[in-house]
Amino acid sequence: MELYTNLRQGEKGAWLSIGTYLILSSAKLTIGYIGTSEALKADGLNNTTDIIASIAVLIGLRIAQRPPDSNHQYGHLRAETVASLVASFIMLVVGLQVLINSLQNLWQPTGTTPSLLTAYVAIGSAVVMYVVYRYNLALSKKIKSAAVKAAAFDNRSDALVSIGTAIGIFGAIFGFPIIDSLTALIVAFLIIKTAVEIFWEAVQSLTDAFDIDEVETLSVLIRNVDGVIELLDFKGRAHGNMYFIDITVTVDPYLNVFESHRITEEIEHTIMRENRFCQVLVHIEPHVELIPPQNDDKSPTN
Repeated sequence: MELYTNLRQGEKGAWLSIGTYLILSSAKLTIGYIGTSEALKADGLNNTTDIIASIAVLIGLRIAQRPPDSNHQYGHLRAETVASLVASFIMLVVGLQVLINSLQNLWQPTGTTPSLLTAYVAIGSAVVMYVVYRYNLALSKKIKSAAVKAAAFDNRSDALVSIGTAIGIFGAIFGFPIIDSLTALIVAFLIIKTAVEIFWEAVQSLTDAFDIDEVETLSVLIRNVDGVIELLDFKGRAHGNMYFIDITVTVDPYLNVFESHRITEEIEHTIMRENRFCQVLVHIEPHVELIPPQNDDKSPTN
């Protein structure tokens, strides 16, 4: 099934993030220690937490590929959304940690001058993470994966952190250590903002929120299906990138079963042309206004 193939492709993004973070965190911690840069060491620690977030995304994608079973009739697709939720929590913790550290450094600036090498490492790290971000973002759009999208935004946040780290290091080298803390403060707010956005999107999905624009678009298409008289009810929810849609429509009450079934199939095909990752349940009801009123009056007998 194409849906599960897409989930397997999403694992490439998670593995790419894990491998990149392992290399960058090791390099930053080592060179940060040698070059006496607290900012680079903090950035390296930040990347170690990102390894955990990427592993959470990978696990979520793996669980989402499991087929339906007796306890999960709709499959395990929401594991992908749970992975996004976990990633948002880890990003939020990192953002708060950067925020607290930057505020502390504003009040108690350090007088140590780091090595120029540490700034170059931070710049190189930012470039690498931006490339990973662009790859994962393109992959998330291709396979419509919320978890890979969350991983991409995490990659972008790390690129911003590294840029902030480089600016701070240069500021400290040229005698303006406060630039380090001010830049870190801005980066912290950007990380927290991204974490909150991912968290809100995951919560909306887990609480069965459904895009209003999507409802309006599909409702118009359903009403235009030949044989549909009225759309009485539309319910939808998302499990990962799979939509489950329940619809109630009215049709001519004098249609036979075959004709009514044709209408349900046409509705399903119409919706799946708009989004092929859908499971549609159509309930048919007779349009009561076309049913002639019953005459209950009994004629008098002689």
